[in-house]
Amino acid sequence: MHLPLKSSEHLRNYAFVVKDGDKTVRIKLVEADTEKDNVKAESGKERRFVLDADNPLSVENGELHIHFHYKPAGKKKQTALNKEAIETIFQQEGFDDWLALLKTPAPTEKNQDRTLLEKHLNDYTARNTFDYFIHKDLGGFLRRELDFYIKNEVLFLDDIDDASFQVTETHLRKIRVLRSIAHKIIRMLAQLEDFQKKLWLKKKFVVETHYCMTLDRVPEALYGEIVDNTAQHEEWVKLGFTTEDTEITEEYLKENSVLVLDTRFFDAAFKDKLLASIENFDEQCDGLLVHSENFQALNLMQERYREQVKCVYIDPPYNTGGDGFAYKDRYQHSSWLAALTGRAKAAYSLLSTQKGCFFSCIDDGEQDKLRISLDIVFGEDNFVANVIWQKKYAPANDATWLSDDHDFLVLFAKDKLGWSPGRLPRDAKQNKAYSNPDNDPRGRWRADNYKCNKTADERPNLYYPIIHPKTGEEIWPNRNAVWRYTKEQHEKNMAENRVWWGKDGRNKVPAYKRFLSDVGDLVPRTIWKYDEVGHNQDGIRQLRALMPQTGFTSPKPVGLLERVVQVGKGDLVLDYFAGSGTTAHAVINLNREDGGKRKYILVEMGEYFDTVLKPRIQKVVYSRDWKDGKPKPDSDGNLNGISHCFKYLRLESYEDTLNNLILKDRTEQQDDLLKANPALREDYMLGYWLDVETADSPSLLNIKQFEDPFNYRLHIATGSVGATKPTRVDLVETLNYLIGLTVKHIDTVRGFRVVTGTNPKDEFVLVIWRNLKEKDNAALEEFMEKQAYHPRDTEFDHIYVNGDHILEDPHSKVKMIEIEFKRLMFDVRDV
Repeated sequence: MHLPLKSSEHLRNYAFVVKDGDKTVRIKLVEADTEKDNVKAESGKERRFVLDADNPLSVENGELHIHFHYKPAGKKKQTALNKEAIETIFQQEGFDDWLALLKTPAPTEKNQDRTLLEKHLNDYTARNTFDYFIHKDLGGFLRRELDFYIKNEVLFLDDIDDASFQVTETHLRKIRVLRSIAHKIIRMLAQLEDFQKKLWLKKKFVVETHYCMTLDRVPEALYGEIVDNTAQHEEWVKLGFTTEDTEITEEYLKENSVLVLDTRFFDAAFKDKLLASIENFDEQCDGLLVHSENFQALNLMQERYREQVKCVYIDPPYNTGGDGFAYKDRYQHSSWLAALTGRAKAAYSLLSTQKGCFFSCIDDGEQDKLRISLDIVFGEDNFVANVIWQKKYAPANDATWLSDDHDFLVLFAKDKLGWSPGRLPRDAKQNKAYSNPDNDPRGRWRADNYKCNKTADERPNLYYPIIHPKTGEEIWPNRNAVWRYTKEQHEKNMAENRVWWGKDGRNKVPAYKRFLSDVGDLVPRTIWKYDEVGHNQDGIRQLRALMPQTGFTSPKPVGLLERVVQVGKGDLVLDYFAGSGTTAHAVINLNREDGGKRKYILVEMGEYFDTVLKPRIQKVVYSRDWKDGKPKPDSDGNLNGISHCFKYLRLESYEDTLNNLILKDRTEQQDDLLKANPALREDYMLGYWLDVETADSPSLLNIKQFEDPFNYRLHIATGSVGATKPTRVDLVETLNYLIGLTVKHIDTVRGFRVVTGTNPKDEFVLVIWRNLKEKDNAALEEFMEKQAYHPRDTEFDHIYVNGDHILEDPHSKVKMIEIEFKRLMFDVRDV
């Protein structure tokens, strides 16, 4: 089981604290602005942390910052670069007090001269070279290793001749002592590892939920509040929808129905009214964006989207160290595969059994290993094709070996026997061969060969004479290439005016008239050329037309993703390495062209979620074409915007889970009990204390906070390293995902939050949330009566209510949210 692929923020920013007398001093190792380095980075070159020679040190807000670049560094090892960095830092002038602290001794047995700077610098850079794992069964693994060690290092079984084998009392005593001590150590380590596993697999809280939708889906009764919202106006200016001089009036909003509203600029009351106005909300929602580490997002989506996704496309880090991704890149092959395999397994359960397919873009370096991994996840028999995509339009003449002109799209079906690819629409170039030289009323046609490559001996029924209609001559085929049609079929072709003897009727061999109306769309091929689907530079140009200043260097061309969606028949497409959002762009384009209802789910953990991914989708919704960051009308002055709605979520991260752990103090009675019972204390410390003493932590579900479920808070990491801020968690949305609810309606009624929908079994569900400090059981019963919600009735198959209640429940259909929430949050048996 692989821990999260580390984001650039987690990897490249690191702070440590030094005591200076009574003062606490914070020193920060931070990556310098490396956008130019990222743009210039060569694929396949090892990156290292290199001190910024031009600006190695600075003091900001009372902190010492040491600046590094993360970039290709030739053949130099990180240890050598660290040594050079330390020497350079200690030579800097004007930082004497700081340098004195950095020179504080921090010796080790092997390195007596180690300084505090060396210690932390090595820790900082090592985080980019180590692979981090959580073991699925550390206790079992270590116990097996212990048995192996005892057999081969204590008893030396492999070296003992059976005839002379004798176990002495000394051996047995030694083994008993060793096993006793080792089992305690193993139990302690297993407790720590199992606890980490629990934190990693725990379904994560939704910490933020917002919606973006075009104004045609917003009730006009809310337009007045939109007119008064300057933050929304500023966002529209920033996106290029309006200018600073634009006067926003209700009339203007009505005339510009594809302006994209973002609920993050409005208060909760506005959002409640907006959501309450939409029936069958999930059906109306066209897309979902999730800002999260992708394993955590896939884990949370299991119940909601199980077997519903038709097409998965991913463009993962290629493991070259030069992709420009916000994920740790350049793993050992096994570590890289472990990360991708775990996520592919999670995506597998979301795929439709009969109609699901999986595309992964990859290069030559890891293609063979990825194929083996996906063979395990999907089964070898479900491999469909290794599509070759021509990603460059011109050769790289400066290549050391061969010009790298292609990538692969490895394609698997969940069930190859039940799946078929979508066919591709014909274009004008492919239809050019069809004309109508005889003005046939059936339309355009082309002349096809009337012969086949079979011999007269192989197909004697196809070897016969045809009478030329103009000359009356008998026309025989060659014995090595007989007619394609039987005599009966030929006569039918003649009767249907399907036989063509040339414009003047004097051709010596007939042709078959194949009409354009006879031919359907095209079967996809395994080579996708750049002039059909685009190349790398197209991807960059398309993104920069939307966002000229973006530093995103590796977007795929939209045409490539349109082809993927078409072949994958993706009416619901999942991309959990979403990057700049090309997948959503492609889905929106196809829907705009054919009026389709395709939907998308995108997962991304990078900081560019807010700066590239989300704004790109907003822009593509507003206008089909863009230039220099401005919408580009067509020749008729139309922007060709599209009615659209998408939801975006942010999830608690693994690091957030750790940051919100609280160790509960033991009571005096508990301490006395443990002190009086050494055996109990040992058993408790080795096996139970972590689970018991963190049980009320906010990230592990603090039941007390459920008294006011609309104000449940976690300390969530901000952009600054180590900094967090109290953030209100969306328990309502989190529960919806835990129970797999397809939302029909959301509303706030008389102070109660009411959600209705269907669960994965297509059962009708009612969820009622209340602030227990304001709405007691008497208020709940009164509300239920006024709303005509009666548990005995069959309208709802399940009713969820938070807080202890006394609702009559003859068929156990009423469930307490807190109990179900905790059960489902830690239900990881299928992971």
